[in-house]
Amino acid sequence: MNQHILKNILEPTIFEENRLSAHSDHKIYADKNELLKDESSLYYSLNGVWKFDYSINPNATPDGFELADYDCKNWEDIRVPAHIQMEGYDRPHYANVAYPWDGRQELKSGQSPIDFNPVASYVKYFTLPAGFSKGNIILRMEGVESAAAIWLNGKYIGYCEDSFTPSEFDLTEYIKNGENKLAIQVVKWCSGSWLEDQDFFRFSGIFRDIYLYTKPKYHLEDIGIKQIFEDKSFDKVRLDIALKLNNSANVKLKLYDAFDMTLKANEFKYFCEEGVVAEFDKNLACGKNHVLFELNNPKLWSAEFPHLYTLYIELYDGENLVEVSSVKIGIRYFEKNSDNVMTINGKRIVFAGVDRHDFSSKFGRSITYDEVKKDIVTMKENNINAIRTSHYPNCSALYELCDIYGIYLMDECNLETHGSWDGLLSGVSDYDMVVPGDKKEWMPLLLDRANSMYMRDRNHSSILIWSCGNESYGGSDIFEMSEFFRKKDPGRLVHYEGVFNDRRYNDTSDIESRMYAKVADVKEYLKTHRDKPFIECEYTHAMGNSCGGMQLYTELAWEDELFQGGFIWDYIDQSITGKDPFGNDTQYYGGDFDDSPTDYNFSGNGIVYGGDRDISPKIQAVRYNYRPIDLKIDLDNDKLYIHNRNLFRDLSDYRFIIYIKRFGQKLYESCFNLMGEGLSKIEYSLSIKERVEKLFDIYKDELVVGVSAVFDIDTIYDLSEVSFTEVVIRKGIKVFDALSSELNDDIICDTPLCEDKPYKLTMGVVNFGIKGECFEVLFSQNFGGLVSYRYAGKELLKSIPRPNFWRPPTDNDFGNNMPFRYSKWKVASLYATTKMPTKDSTYWPAFRPVIKEYDSYVSVTYKYNLPACTDELTVEYEVYGDGSIKINMEYKSETGKYDIPEFGTMFKLKPEYENITWYGAGPMETYSDRLPGAKIDLYTGRVVDQLAKYLSPQESGNKSLVRFAKLTDKKGRGLIVAGNCINVSALAYSPSELEEAKHDFELPPITKTVLRINLAQMGIAGDDTWGAPTLDDYLLSGEGNLKFSYIIKGI
Repeated sequence: MNQHILKNILEPTIFEENRLSAHSDHKIYADKNELLKDESSLYYSLNGVWKFDYSINPNATPDGFELADYDCKNWEDIRVPAHIQMEGYDRPHYANVAYPWDGRQELKSGQSPIDFNPVASYVKYFTLPAGFSKGNIILRMEGVESAAAIWLNGKYIGYCEDSFTPSEFDLTEYIKNGENKLAIQVVKWCSGSWLEDQDFFRFSGIFRDIYLYTKPKYHLEDIGIKQIFEDKSFDKVRLDIALKLNNSANVKLKLYDAFDMTLKANEFKYFCEEGVVAEFDKNLACGKNHVLFELNNPKLWSAEFPHLYTLYIELYDGENLVEVSSVKIGIRYFEKNSDNVMTINGKRIVFAGVDRHDFSSKFGRSITYDEVKKDIVTMKENNINAIRTSHYPNCSALYELCDIYGIYLMDECNLETHGSWDGLLSGVSDYDMVVPGDKKEWMPLLLDRANSMYMRDRNHSSILIWSCGNESYGGSDIFEMSEFFRKKDPGRLVHYEGVFNDRRYNDTSDIESRMYAKVADVKEYLKTHRDKPFIECEYTHAMGNSCGGMQLYTELAWEDELFQGGFIWDYIDQSITGKDPFGNDTQYYGGDFDDSPTDYNFSGNGIVYGGDRDISPKIQAVRYNYRPIDLKIDLDNDKLYIHNRNLFRDLSDYRFIIYIKRFGQKLYESCFNLMGEGLSKIEYSLSIKERVEKLFDIYKDELVVGVSAVFDIDTIYDLSEVSFTEVVIRKGIKVFDALSSELNDDIICDTPLCEDKPYKLTMGVVNFGIKGECFEVLFSQNFGGLVSYRYAGKELLKSIPRPNFWRPPTDNDFGNNMPFRYSKWKVASLYATTKMPTKDSTYWPAFRPVIKEYDSYVSVTYKYNLPACTDELTVEYEVYGDGSIKINMEYKSETGKYDIPEFGTMFKLKPEYENITWYGAGPMETYSDRLPGAKIDLYTGRVVDQLAKYLSPQESGNKSLVRFAKLTDKKGRGLIVAGNCINVSALAYSPSELEEAKHDFELPPITKTVLRINLAQMGIAGDDTWGAPTLDDYLLSGEGNLKFSYIIKGI
């Protein structure tokens, strides 16, 4: 490697050479027609195939490759933009906190690895189209990770760092007619990489668009727009438009009226047809100029109403148009008011947010426009209103789409140094290792990164908050970054969570920000600290099967005005698509690439899956907890209580649907409309109580009464239902919350159960059987349980049903050491026996079941001996003449208080029982602490689809509050299960098989359907994944007696 470049990558004070000043991200066009088509003749893309050489470290690079006469045309080809690790070079490497060289190379903070530090040498041969050059020719690289040196035709052009903001260089002096040779050398790690220790895959290469553009003689170098409101009535605003020109020019500005581009009627519009609301036509001088527009009664921008004005800018050479640009402007006012509450356009804002990495399972951080758009559409469809760009400026498309669709942004600077100070907290290292801390040599680099982000993104109205970075401790350097943002942009707030660990510069952040603070801790803090608004910049850690208890946070936002929401960690699983050993697509994670140090599947924290970015079951709770309208039915008083949580949208934009259902069948439906401005609370008379009572007199079992709020405006995304509420009516016209398990004890079902019909008991030596009209069961006296259940001549069981106390551990379970703490219950599930110990420990005789005959059924009771404890478990089978079997379980604890993962029975059925229908909570999986968002209804699915696609197989697919469920084959034959708000799970794998597998392809071939029927299962937790247990309210206590009854019957 060139020694000059080597020095650059090793020195923190050198982070650019000859790089042009950062500027706004506006695009330029030769005329208006090009602008409307978004096809500019002033740009020349360098995306595509490049020549490529890979070196393991800077000492192994090809000497002189950048020279004009060095022939690289026989080199290998590589696709650009892309990470080299996604193109077959080096390897993907996932790490969370530890620097990727930790334990492999002994480095002091700021030093760069040498022994292993991959270098990518790129060469592009290109010939510019005739007539392309209109003036200076600029190279723009939107993102290069992490340091790059550039040569053109053998001449050194410059050097840059900062992986996530653009770098530009002037090529004019060395570009020529005919073929040109552009050489770029990209180093994976430089001194600046100490600031890029984010929780992500460690990639390198030219991963965002790279292109040339030519500056016409009269060119708009930069534009900045500031909004100045006359007062808080927002009736009048001045737009201060700062224009930087490369030459004096005649400039025409037109401001087109605002409109909402998310409405289908406006889908293909660029300018509002209503015309121009302000214009300007004058000669402006070279350099910086200011133009002021005044608007009366402006249409304000918000996530609910993303009204965008369009500023159209024309530069003329005399009468000749030479350049056209446009900028979208959302007029809005954001502040921290005198009560220390964040407001937008005068209304208190609550962030229903999510942290988001730029990530694609196919392309790494070289994400496509369509993938970004799918993210934004998914968020809008699921009531998410805010993104934190964790932990670096995202690709430009995100900001454009957030302006258009209406998503609030916290724009975060490319800064994380978690690995430099993690040892400080644990006592392994001292403050000298902390980067940047108070080290002045890092200050220029930090301010440069802050400025690059600010200049590129400042015109995007979706950005409400600048964030200095993530998990970089504290100190004077980051404080100076915060001061930079305040001085440049007083119209936005500044965020930095790290002051929590270092309070010396508490004013670094305008917001009290925490990660994973427990609800109780937030409440306690806010009792005495009322000087700043409070947010959770990361919360409800969504790793694997998670997000339990999220509702406790979201409801707090409506109880304390200083708690203003948070950002879920995080949006998408960072997983990489590849082929499994059988040739099928699968998702890989840390450790699968021989990458170490690694944090394995800790990259899988998304509420959407990797791969095709499909939603996971967690989004069901997210959508409900982030609902913009809160509804409550009071059937006793025939009332509906509505809290419009929107800030600006009236209830008249929604259609409300009231319905009555029984077992999923709609008995009644009616629509109504309401009016109520943002944040209003109203009552509505339902006038439905009498109808409910009459219907209950007819059916006499259970009715569900619900109200749904449906967005009644045609948008370019499918918003549909935004909120709902339901209640359940049971015997005695008693009204229960639909998600309550505290119903009366009745078992309800759509199939007759436990009917009084004749039966025959046949006793054998080892077994005994019971027969009825169309069924036959067989019990074992020696092996403890139900050996066979044949219904209509068809065997349903593969093995004896077993009592079960264990679930496959979730990522949260592993994080809080549940498998160790509760291991006795796994042992009890695997090895519970009806055999009883004797003095001769080599022989344990079987416990003979107690058999009793009654008029309508036979009772068979087994007593189980549980290993690792002296507690008592009995299981009684009541076999009825119609083929129904009622199973009664009773657990008596004699050894004190225990929490149990789950309590019930595990059946293994034939694999042909591949379909499940259930009447209970759904449609997605539910758990005791992740019930919000579920409806009580009749659902169907395939057993194979009930296992959620979490990165590592784990507990999933549970159905809560089940009244009855059916497992059937293709002909509709199978088994029905009925109970009072029980838990049912039907998967193709046992808990042990799920626990053993670390990837989906490690699961065994499907040979069975595993049916787990439970009284309850402990919640799946979610406050974090490194120690936070399931909250007490969602544990299953084994103290005292547990009793559980349910019924099975063939169909």
